[in-house]
Amino acid sequence: MLHSHRRLARAALWCFALACSFASSAYAEDTPVTIGVTLSATGPGASLGIPERQTIGMLPATLGGRAVRYVVLDDGSDPTTAAKNAQRLATDDKVDAIIGSSTTPACLAVAAVAAETATPQLALCPFVPRPEQLRMVFSLPQSVAVMSDALFDDMRTHNVKTLGFIGFADSYGESWLKDVQARAETRGIRLVDAERYARTDSSVTAQSLKLLAANPDAVLIAASGTPGVLPMSTLRDRGYKGRLYQTHGVANNDFLRVAGKSAEGVIVPVGSILVAEQLPAGDRSKAVAQAFAKRYEAQFGAGSRNLFAGYAFDAYLVLDKAVASAARSATPGTQAFRDALALAIGSVTDLPATHGIINISAKDHSAYGATGRVLVVVRGGQWVLN
Repeated sequence: MLHSHRRLARAALWCFALACSFASSAYAEDTPVTIGVTLSATGPGASLGIPERQTIGMLPATLGGRAVRYVVLDDGSDPTTAAKNAQRLATDDKVDAIIGSSTTPACLAVAAVAAETATPQLALCPFVPRPEQLRMVFSLPQSVAVMSDALFDDMRTHNVKTLGFIGFADSYGESWLKDVQARAETRGIRLVDAERYARTDSSVTAQSLKLLAANPDAVLIAASGTPGVLPMSTLRDRGYKGRLYQTHGVANNDFLRVAGKSAEGVIVPVGSILVAEQLPAGDRSKAVAQAFAKRYEAQFGAGSRNLFAGYAFDAYLVLDKAVASAARSATPGTQAFRDALALAIGSVTDLPATHGIINISAKDHSAYGATGRVLVVVRGGQWVLN
């Protein structure tokens, strides 16, 4: 009788353990993914952050086949606030990954926190992570090198021999200036003047007069959002007739609205989404770019598509693929999952997205190479494939 009771007790314990195992497995499968987002929805970077935030609001309710929760914060284009947001997302909200921020200085601040807390970051601005950040930090937009190379190809085509430069007096402008100085030398172009200005400046008259005195064949403006209009309009108003180049940081219709006629003829390197309908039929990103642009414009108005909304959607495409992979070996909400997610993000290749084909590797954490860029020119207030 005693042995019988023991056998029953062991059987009951075994059934209980099995039930717990099934419950644990079901819980793991049902555990939602949590994604933190910090964007510059206000401040000088608002023309970038607002469309990114709008895109986040359009995303599906699942990620990699699992339910997803987005925690969205505004950093006001301020790097200090961006760092605080990232710290809160990583430690308080215990997010599985962070998307953001919108401007390079804010992205750099988030990257420091992402590396420290071992939380994967998908940045929506171009920069090269420091060696100690490389494991967790990824950048969606095309790198400065990728876009600069396209601009210098155009300069060669149009026989540009002398170049002027004016850019933000921050990490974005400095990264462009460093590239331009080196690339101009290798391309046989003389950099005759380099000027800087703050994102919040209301005048660049002094800098523009120096550029005009140098009389370059072309001027490259390294800025983002509507603050990129100021040097361009000032140079035009002062009678500059040479070629004007801008970076992909200005490629949205808010820039065109503020710039007006001063943008006519400016050359900009961009991703596929801006001119999706103008791409050749064989372009593999065309269908993805067109589909997203159609959805976005249906909600926010004709012509509202922009690079920054596309970057946010591309972050979703990367995470959708990476989450499905990471969830096979770890449960969301754990450090094991964040580690697996970072590895999965770093293995995303040959993924058609709104800007082109995404290829991330262990050595290069920027999502796009030459297959993620085209040159456009502004004609009649419209972006036209060059």
